[in-house]
Amino acid sequence: MAKGKKEGNINQKLNLAIKSGESVRGYKQTIKSMRKGKAKLIIISSNTPQLRQTELEYYALLSKTPVHHYEGNNIELGTACGKLYRIGVLAIIKPGDSDIIEAVSK
Repeated sequence: MAKGKKEGNINQKLNLAIKSGESVRGYKQTIKSMRKGKAKLIIISSNTPQLRQTELEYYALLSKTPVHHYEGNNIELGTACGKLYRIGVLAIIKPGDSDIIEAVSK
């Protein structure tokens, strides 16, 4: 029960960050934002292929960007972002009014 509540809290913070801040969706845009050093947080869905996850984690390590592994699949991550399509990878550039970066790093 506590895990579901925590995930719901992340969903609310994620939705607020998408609406009030700045983010990029997708593998290529996420890699570009990490290369430029703009990404503050990377969120990866649970059904992202292992090779792609490893590559994203490697880039995040080089750019010193925290990574959060979302417990739901890409359909649930898209829904949590308020979009009607699937999102496998997401980078938060500016969190806006949300404190998602602090919440995820705990």
